[in-house]
Amino acid sequence: MGISLDKGQGISLEKQGGGTLTAVRMGLGWQAAPRRGLFGTRTREIDLDASAVLFADKQPVDVVFFRHLISDDGSVRHTGDNLVGGAGQGGDDEAILVDLARVPVHIDQIVFTVNSFTGQTFQEVQNAFCRLVDETNGQELARFTLDGGGQYTAQIMAKVHRDGAGWRMTALGTPASGRTFQDLLPSILPGL
Repeated sequence: MGISLDKGQGISLEKQGGGTLTAVRMGLGWQAAPRRGLFGTRTREIDLDASAVLFADKQPVDVVFFRHLISDDGSVRHTGDNLVGGAGQGGDDEAILVDLARVPVHIDQIVFTVNSFTGQTFQEVQNAFCRLVDETNGQELARFTLDGGGQYTAQIMAKVHRDGAGWRMTALGTPASGRTFQDLLPSILPGL
């Protein structure tokens, strides 16, 4: 089990015992929260979408999301769109794979976002998390729980950014509003 991160906390992506990670997976998991209604408790399907925005010198230069599954340089890949979330078993409902060794040198940050494409707020989501996994061995390195509900429809989850010769992950957990990553850019840019 990896480190549980709080908002704003970061970790180095150096391997224990030396060396740097070469490939990571940012996983996103969630469940629709049960709602009480006139006819009992029910859940409504919620379509959360994970995206990765690639930045060079604070400028967005590429994005990976459900309509553009592979970055132009091939270093970042989305595994596909999940329209309903999971059963709360802790697995990834959507994942974005990053081959850190192939990320072009001019890319200095990759920001991971999640948004409710169907427009529900995070009050209607439960058991939501993002996690960073060493893709070479499946070991979970860090987990950030997206809790607290809220009247927002998106979160800027985390960023992976260059740190000297290596990489570092920082949990952001910044609430935002929007159905797509484009809607989130005004909220992402001030935090870079």
